Amino acid sequence: MKADARRLAVHAPMIVLSLLAVFPVWWMVVTSLKPESEIFSTRLWPASPSLENYAYVLDAIPMIRILWNTFAMAAATALAQVLTGLCAAYALTRWRFRGSGVAQGLIALSWLVPFQLTMIPNYVLATKLGMLNTIAGLVIPNAAAAFAVLVLTNAMRSFPKDLIYAARMDGAGHFRILREVVVPNLRAPLASLGVLAFISAWNEYFWPLLLTRRVEDTVVQIGLQMFMTQEGNQWGAMMAAATLASLPILLLYLVLHRQIIDSFMRSGIR
Repeated sequence: MKADARRLAVHAPMIVLSLLAVFPVWWMVVTSLKPESEIFSTRLWPASPSLENYAYVLDAIPMIRILWNTFAMAAATALAQVLTGLCAAYALTRWRFRGSGVAQGLIALSWLVPFQLTMIPNYVLATKLGMLNTIAGLVIPNAAAAFAVLVLTNAMRSFPKDLIYAARMDGAGHFRILREVVVPNLRAPLASLGVLAFISAWNEYFWPLLLTRRVEDTVVQIGLQMFMTQEGNQWGAMMAAATLASLPILLLYLVLHRQIIDSFMRSGIR
């Protein structure tokens, strides 16, 4: 009995916190299924659930195109950050050169620079290069991230050096070592970093707002704003669009949740 009581005391706060975390998502889905007459009802489930809000969203804005733009932008950004971070981390941890500590310190300091300081110069450069209303314009300024470099540098420092020395003795070059030796043994940190970078890019708002002018070229965060007007917010439609926007993130986590949990358990990300 004492063991059961102790176990209940440990799990009860976790259950409460889990419910608090899940409830906003549940309320979002429930509100998206409510008709206009029940939007402000406090029911935990609508009396007459309907898909009218989803139909309205798909008819009011090109939601499928917007979701595809967001997915392509987020996937390309995450892939670019993982690749650049991997190469930079390999160079910082495996190559001995004068000033490596200074370089790593500058990379860490660049993480503290707010986006608002670089937003206008990036916009001017993107305009001159003709990258307005393009996915490339959304991706290239965010292709390298200090966070990715620091995370992978931390993970690569614990990587066995003997494996790299053995590969070098076998005549493997640096890119082959990265591809065939390092990457297979760093799948958990790479997967978790990829998910975090994907989510961060998916939630990006200010840069797409500045760079895109047409609704068919924008991303989902800008699409959600279209249901907020001076006359009032269309809560049902907004929650339906938010639910659609949350599905890719949920599917991504379901696919890679084992790697993410394993990475945190091994302290790949701190």
